Amino acid sequence: MSDARKMLDRRSFLGTAAFAGASLAAPAVLAQALPDTGLEQREETANTNMRRNISSFRELDWKPYFSNTKNGIILVDTISRALHFWSEDESIYKLYPTSVPVSEELTRRGRTEIIRKVKNPTWSPTPSMKQRNPEWPDFVEAGPDNPLGTRAMYLSWQYYRIHGTHDTRKIGRKSSNGCIGLFNQHVEELFELAQVGTQVVLI
Repeated sequence: MSDARKMLDRRSFLGTAAFAGASLAAPAVLAQALPDTGLEQREETANTNMRRNISSFRELDWKPYFSNTKNGIILVDTISRALHFWSEDESIYKLYPTSVPVSEELTRRGRTEIIRKVKNPTWSPTPSMKQRNPEWPDFVEAGPDNPLGTRAMYLSWQYYRIHGTHDTRKIGRKSSNGCIGLFNQHVEELFELAQVGTQVVLI
């Protein structure tokens, strides 16, 4: 195979598989209900042509979504495509642009938490991904071909992660199969701030 063909195949795989951390099956019922804040209507009324840059991010307060900041908290806004982080003592606040799932069917909202953190993660497609894409590899080592980038934080929902990406074109877009993706430099910073047990809410 020529070098040009190898590069094309690699780009094709990364473009399709980036952020492929979640099952392609419809998400399960939310683990825990969110407060009644009218979240159900927000996706329907959101501006579908929202600009993919910092100016389109909304300032959010953590209090409507969390009862406390124990272990730090992460609020992922799938509408403005942004991740908010507050440290437990609220001395640190971070805002990062993200990728979000490609469809409402693949979007899971509700409460979860970080249960595991991995540097330079490996990646394997979920069973449903492999069924739909039998040509995909069964396993991808850490490195520039890995859809999870340089860091991955595993959530209590099976197959769902907050992770990096080597394909920076995905950030700010509907481009994942359920996971939340960040630029590698951002996920590396968040990786050091967040801990196992950090609370996570997706809205």
